[in-house]
Amino acid sequence: MTTPSTTAWPSGAELLPLDGVSGTLVGRAWVPDAAGPSVVVVRESGVVDVSAAFPTMRSLTEQADPPAAVRAADGPVLGSLDDLAANTPPELRRPDRPWLLSPIDLHVVKAAGVTFPVSMLERVIEERARGDQDAAAAIRDEIGATIGGSLDALRPGSPEAAELKAFLVDRGWWSQYLEVGIGPDAEVFTKAPVLSTVGTLVDVGVHSVSEWNNPEPEVVLVVASDGRIVGATLGNDVNLRDVEGRSALLLGQAKDNNASAAVGPFIRLFDDTYDLDALRGSVVRLEIDGEDAFRLEGVSELGRISRDPADLARHVIGAHHQYPDGFVLYLGTMFAPVGDRDAPGRGFTHHDGDLVRISEPRLGALVNRVRSSEAAAPWTFGIDALYRNLAARGLLT
Repeated sequence: MTTPSTTAWPSGAELLPLDGVSGTLVGRAWVPDAAGPSVVVVRESGVVDVSAAFPTMRSLTEQADPPAAVRAADGPVLGSLDDLAANTPPELRRPDRPWLLSPIDLHVVKAAGVTFPVSMLERVIEERARGDQDAAAAIRDEIGATIGGSLDALRPGSPEAAELKAFLVDRGWWSQYLEVGIGPDAEVFTKAPVLSTVGTLVDVGVHSVSEWNNPEPEVVLVVASDGRIVGATLGNDVNLRDVEGRSALLLGQAKDNNASAAVGPFIRLFDDTYDLDALRGSVVRLEIDGEDAFRLEGVSELGRISRDPADLARHVIGAHHQYPDGFVLYLGTMFAPVGDRDAPGRGFTHHDGDLVRISEPRLGALVNRVRSSEAAAPWTFGIDALYRNLAARGLLT
C-alpha cells in the first residue's frame, strides 16, 4: 500500500496564472480509460479532452492559429482542475482517474545556457573550482574583484564585449562560459529526450552521484516547425553543479537524467491576452521548502537576459537546423543559489524531499518534489508506445 504523503501539494487553482483561465491554457493528461495521454484545454467547465482534434500537442502547436484551433475544439470533460491535480502526485494517485502530465510530447527539448550575467559568473566559478564547494566562495570574490561593475548592459558579440574578452584573456580569466555568455554564439544544448519531461506535482530527479546541485527556474518557449514562437510555459532545468564543474564535457551527465527536466504546468498559447512582449517582461519566482525547515527564495527577471528570446530561438532553428515536430527552449536563469545551507561557504544544494515552486504571474506555477533520479518514477512511455496507443484509439488519420 502507498504510504500517505506528508508533502503539502498545491491545489489545481494554485497552479493557474493570476488571470485564471482567461488565456489559452493547454496541456496533457493521462486518461486511464484510453490507457494513454490526451491533449487537454483548461476551461471554466474543467479540463477538456480535445485529443479527437489534436492527438498530440505537436499537432496543436503546428496549427496556423493555435488559439483559434483550440477555441473551435471540444470534447469530454475529464474533471475539474482540482480533481486532476489532486490525483497527480504519485503517492496519492488513483490509477482509475485522470492525472496531469508534462504539457509537451513530440517537441525536441532544447535549453540555452549562460544567458544571464549572474549565472555566467557562477559557471566560471564552477569551472575554476572543479566542483569543489569549499573553493567556490574565494573564487567568487576574486572574479568579482577582477571583472568589477555590472555586466547586465553588456550585449553578447558587441565591440564592448570583445574589449572585455581581451581584458579577461590578458588577466588570465577567460573561460568557455564567458565565451558563450558575451561572445557572438549562444550555448544551446539538448536537455532531454523527446517524451521524457515530467510535469507539475510529481518528483524531479537529481542524479545520486551529485553532492552540489540546484534547480534552474526558467521560462520555456514553445516553437513550431517553421520557427514561430506560439506560446510559453515554465521549466526546471535541474543542474548538477559539481558534475559540470569538473568538466564541461560532462554536460550530458549533469543535465540529462531521469526526471531532470520539468515543464509546466500548462502551455499558454500566444493570443490577445498574452504575447511575446508580455513574455519578455516575465518575473520568475523560485521558492524552495525543505523537510529540514530550510527555505530559499529567489527572483529571475527575464528583462535582464543578455540575448532576446526571439534571438535565442533563431540560434536553434533556421537553414542550419530544422525541427519538423517543433521544439521547446529553456531560456536560462539568472538564479544562482550561493546562500549557505549545510555549512558556511558551501553554498546551496538540494536535499531529498525539497519542494520546489517555480511561478510566474501569467504562466502559473510548476511545483515539484526533489528525489534522486533513481528513486523518481522511471520513464517508460516512449514514442513507439505513444503511436501504438494513438492508433488503437483511432486518433491517427
